[in-house]
Amino acid sequence: MTRQCWDPERYARNARFVSDLGMPVVELLVPQPGERILDLGCGDGALTQKLVDMGCVVVGVDGSADQVAAARALGLDARVMDGERLTFDGAGFDAVFSNAALHWMKRADDVIGGVWRALRPGGRFVAECGGHGCVATIVAALDRALARHGIDPRTVNPWYFPTVEDYARRLRERGFVVRSIALIPRPTPLPGDVVGWLDTFAESFTSALEPADRPAFLEEVKEMLWPDLCDADGRWTADYVRLRFAADKPV
Repeated sequence: MTRQCWDPERYARNARFVSDLGMPVVELLVPQPGERILDLGCGDGALTQKLVDMGCVVVGVDGSADQVAAARALGLDARVMDGERLTFDGAGFDAVFSNAALHWMKRADDVIGGVWRALRPGGRFVAECGGHGCVATIVAALDRALARHGIDPRTVNPWYFPTVEDYARRLRERGFVVRSIALIPRPTPLPGDVVGWLDTFAESFTSALEPADRPAFLEEVKEMLWPDLCDADGRWTADYVRLRFAADKPV
């Protein structure tokens, strides 16, 4: 069985850019003091804390108990919860906010339904996640490397990178009014080499291998990616594409 683990220390070391680059979606949210906000996929609480600092009353949820523990250590109201099975029916949140989490939730209609039930009439759903074409170069290399090992990559890929048309349709079918939605190419410099990124985010792929084979596999993928994602000075950049949207639940 494939799995993705979230070690808060490893995440902070290799992926702090995820929350650091999340402020544009916070700005799209336009949080107001006193608003009740659900942070869907709060991780270790870095952006949740920013919303609290702005005067909002925030509940964070995440599927990782370790990340929730890290968020709670900041004094945040964080809870372990599956984003595809939200249990806030009638909670009356003013907004649901999500950064870099929805692409881990393949049952998008269940997520959207849970968000709808959590919001008050007139509430808003503002999010950014991986969009169509996100890390396509990395995914292609992982796929090729797994195929060499006799593994079907389709069985281990954990990501759902939707198009604008796909996600907008799902939102509208549930009843949301889509205020804005766009794909945003965002090549993202990595804090180290790509192996740190793979170790942090691609565990679902590597877990299909025997533990002893994983380090060599990561080096194999790194060699594939070197010509496209590493510059002459040895700096790595991931080929991110983000889907950013704002949608409203009618009054």
